[in-house]
Amino acid sequence: MNKRIRFFTFSLLLFLIAVGFIVHQKPFASHSESKSQSNKEQLISNQADDISNGESAEGPYKIVIDPGHGGKDPGSIGANGSYEKDFTLSLAMEVYHLLEKVPQIEVYMTRDKDIFLSAEARVRPNFANDLGADLFISIHANTFTDPSVSGTESYYYHQNSLSLANIIHKHVVEATGFRNRGAKKENYFVLKDTNMPAILLEIGYITNPEDEQTMLTNEFQQAVAKAINEGILEYLEID
Repeated sequence: MNKRIRFFTFSLLLFLIAVGFIVHQKPFASHSESKSQSNKEQLISNQADDISNGESAEGPYKIVIDPGHGGKDPGSIGANGSYEKDFTLSLAMEVYHLLEKVPQIEVYMTRDKDIFLSAEARVRPNFANDLGADLFISIHANTFTDPSVSGTESYYYHQNSLSLANIIHKHVVEATGFRNRGAKKENYFVLKDTNMPAILLEIGYITNPEDEQTMLTNEFQQAVAKAINEGILEYLEID
């Protein structure tokens, strides 16, 4: 009788040990499966990020070149009677021809002829915004009552445009050889109303007789256009 009791007790003990082992193992298996699933989800998430980053990094970049003024709006009038609108269009076309050779860039002009674009209707920034442009470069010539005033200035408004302004200004000042008047913040509508990084370049003062004469030469405009092009490529990190 005692042998039977001992055998039964021993069998029961073995059964309880086996049950305890199985119960102990289930949470561990569940944790492993959860960890495996988490790893899979993380991998999928990383792949999605890679795809997203690849799409955003793909070109071409859309660049809008804006020749200031035009049509019935001549802009500044030079010391010898030249119009700012003609200078800006001529220089902008030089920039356009350089940028269209870059495979990673699509270049657009707000105007490619002598036409008037309404400031009230915000034609220039709206054009760039509707296009979904990546950069907006507005080209101008400066004016002042004192004909001795000279220099190159660049303007930005939104903080995301500061780096673009500094980089291109550096190149343009070197090309013009005029006094460096710096990159400054200003609430011009073409800067304030654009959704992308945008700058306005005041290449030089056409009310300065000597500067005007220099600014109207092909050599000067080609050098400045090259400088703007190089600044854009540097900003976009295009080799």
